[in-house]
Amino acid sequence: MKLSEKELEVVEILEKDARISSEDVAKMIGLSLQETDELIKKLEKEKVLVHYTTVVDWSKIDGHEGVTAMIDVKVTPKRGVGFDEVAERIYRFKEVKSVYLMSGAYDLSVIIEGKSMNEVARFVSNKLSTLDSVLSTTTHFILKKYKHDGTIFEPLADDDKRIVVSP
Repeated sequence: MKLSEKELEVVEILEKDARISSEDVAKMIGLSLQETDELIKKLEKEKVLVHYTTVVDWSKIDGHEGVTAMIDVKVTPKRGVGFDEVAERIYRFKEVKSVYLMSGAYDLSVIIEGKSMNEVARFVSNKLSTLDSVLSTTTHFILKKYKHDGTIFEPLADDDKRIVVSP
């Protein structure tokens, strides 16, 4: 789908801040409120704007510690549907947050969330690895998030007060 210049502007604005008001978007792109609302509805209908989300730093909330794992999955693609069918079977599990088709040594990258490492291990051994097309998995546990979806969680302290000197 080819987007107009105004549509592309709206997508970029909403990608940075989905909470921005339609009025502010209209002012930023130079359209009326009604034109802007219609443009946004069109982008939603065409599934260009798929979902509005909030990025939460769950590590700051007591009782919501949980773990996130990235799992590399090697699969056998099925004739006629390729990787799509196995990817769909995987993304339907409630633990799964994301599934990506990848280039390289593994075919799919699966991101899941669980309450503990044991819960993630049970998911991998009881659900994921038992699927017919799955040949192997490699699980990586995320220890700390520094940046997610363009949002920096805790910027590093810039305590260096020296003056930059250059020739």
